[in-house]
Amino acid sequence: MPQPDKKIIERVKELRDKINYHNYRYYVLDSPEISDAEYDRLFDELSELEKKYPELITPDSPTQRVGAAPLEEFKTVRHTLAMLSLNKATSEREFLDFHRRVQELSGISENEIKYTAEPKFDGLAVEVIYHRGVLTTGATRGDGLVGEDVTLNLRTVKSIPLKLLGNEIPELIEVRGEVIMNKEDFARLNKEREKAGEPLFANPRNAAAGSVRQLDPRITSTRPLNMFAYGIGRIEGKTLTNHWETLLYLKKLGFRVSQYTELCTNIDQVRAYYKKILEIRNDLPYEIDGIVIKVNDFDLQHKLGELSRSPRWAVAWKFPPQQENTVVKDIIVSVGRTGALTPVAILEPVRVGGVEVSRATLHNEDEVKKKDIRIGDTVLVQRAGDVIPEVVKVIKSKRTGKEKVFTMPERCPVCGSKVERLEGEAVHRCTGMACPAQIKENLAHFASKGAMDIDGLGFKFLEQLVDKRIIKDPADLYFLKNEDLMKMDRMGDKLAENLLNAIDKSRKPDLTSLIYALGIRNVGYHLAGVLAKNFKSIDNLAGQSV
Repeated sequence: MPQPDKKIIERVKELRDKINYHNYRYYVLDSPEISDAEYDRLFDELSELEKKYPELITPDSPTQRVGAAPLEEFKTVRHTLAMLSLNKATSEREFLDFHRRVQELSGISENEIKYTAEPKFDGLAVEVIYHRGVLTTGATRGDGLVGEDVTLNLRTVKSIPLKLLGNEIPELIEVRGEVIMNKEDFARLNKEREKAGEPLFANPRNAAAGSVRQLDPRITSTRPLNMFAYGIGRIEGKTLTNHWETLLYLKKLGFRVSQYTELCTNIDQVRAYYKKILEIRNDLPYEIDGIVIKVNDFDLQHKLGELSRSPRWAVAWKFPPQQENTVVKDIIVSVGRTGALTPVAILEPVRVGGVEVSRATLHNEDEVKKKDIRIGDTVLVQRAGDVIPEVVKVIKSKRTGKEKVFTMPERCPVCGSKVERLEGEAVHRCTGMACPAQIKENLAHFASKGAMDIDGLGFKFLEQLVDKRIIKDPADLYFLKNEDLMKMDRMGDKLAENLLNAIDKSRKPDLTSLIYALGIRNVGYHLAGVLAKNFKSIDNLAGQSV
C-alpha cells in the first residue's frame, strides 16, 4: 500500500478545511460561496485520497458523517450539567410575574436586568460534546439527567460541525441545541412516506425526534434535519460572562444560531419582541411555539439558582394557539381499539399554524351537546398545544337554520353490533367481539412504539392484512411469511424482508412493553410498568383474579 507524502497529507488537510468551511457557509449561514458542482469536486477528491490512504481518515473528516452500521439499541449518556426544562408563561401577566420574581430574588432594580430573547423552537433538545474541537458525543435531553447516545445520528446533521471553526477552540465544550425539521421539508417527507405506504409523522417535531432516534444512522442521514444552538453546559479553556456573548461565540465556532435572537435592556423591549415574533411566526420556515427569555448575566443566573427541574432565570413565554374559522361538513364516528365510539368533525380544509386541518375529534356525545356542534356549522378551530386539532366553539351568528343535529348511532358503523353506554361513562362502545375496526386499532397499538415497537408496520399495512384476512390478532403477526406480505399493495421484496425482520426482532420485549402492548383497558405505559415491577412475569400476572 502506498504511503502518503507530505504534499498529500497537506492536501487532505486543506480539502477538509475547505469542505468544512463551505458546509458552514451552506448549512449554517445559508450563504454558499461555491456551486454544488465545485463542492462535489472537492468532496470527491478528498474521498479518493482517503480511499487510497485510509490511514489519513480522521473522525472529523466530512466524509465520515454517514456510513456507520445500525445499532441494536441506544446506550445512555449522563449529562454533566442537567438539561433543565423551562417554566412556562401563557400570558403577559405570567411573564411579568416571572420578571417580578427575578427582581425580588436578585435584589436588582428593573432597569438593571438584561434579558436575551429568542424563538422557542419546536423540536428535539440535544447536547453535542467537543474535545479539543472535535465532536465526540451527541445525546438527547432524555429526562434532563440521562439521555440517549445518538452520536452517530447527529454526525449526519450537516449544520452540526464535526470540527469547530476559528482560533478560540476550548479544551472541552458541551453545546445545547434543538434539532428541527423545516415545514416544507416535513411536508415533502410525509408525501414520500405516503407514496411508500409508510405511517405519516404527525408534525415536524415528531419527524425530527423520530429521525434522530433511528437505530440506523443511514436513515437519519436521509432526513432533512437542522440544529440551532441555544446554549452550553460545561466549558473548559474559555471564560464566558453572559448568554449573549455565548451565542456570538457559538456562531464563531460554526454553529447555527437564530438570527432573531435579541438582547433586551428593559421589560418593554421583551414585550415588543414577543409581539414581533408572534407576527412573523407563520412566515418562518420552521415551527415555533413561543419565545424563551433568559437573564443575560451568568453571575446573576447563578445567584437566582434553579428549582429541581427548571431554572429561576429563564421562562418560555408561549404563544396562544392559532385559530381559524371553517365549516363542519359532516360528523362521522370512529371506532377505537377498546370499542369506544368517537365523533369526529369532518371540516372544510383550513390551514391552522401552517398545517392543513381537515378533521377534529369531538371526544364524545356530551362534548358535542355541550358545544352544540351541528353538521353545517361554522366553527372556530385551533391546534391544542399547537398539535391536536380541536373545535373551540360554534359561530352561532353564522347559522342559517339548515344545520343538522348529530346523534350517536345505535349500531356500530363498522360491524353493525349494538352500541351501549354504561352508566357513569361518557363513552359509547361497540359490543362486537370481532369488530374489524377494533382489531385494526388493537394491532396498531400492539406494534407501536412503547409497545412491541415493530418498525415500519404502519396502520395502512395492518389495515390491508386484516381486510385480506391474512391476520386477525397480534399472534398472527409472528406466523407471517414473505408470500403473505407480497399480497399487499406497494409491497416489494426488500420492504417485506424489513418488515419480517422487524417482527422477528420484537419477539423478546421487556415485560412493561408486553403488558402495555396487550391493550388492556385503562392500562397505560406507566401502570404497565407498575404491574411489571410487582408481578415479574406475564404468567404471574395472567394468574391473578380481578
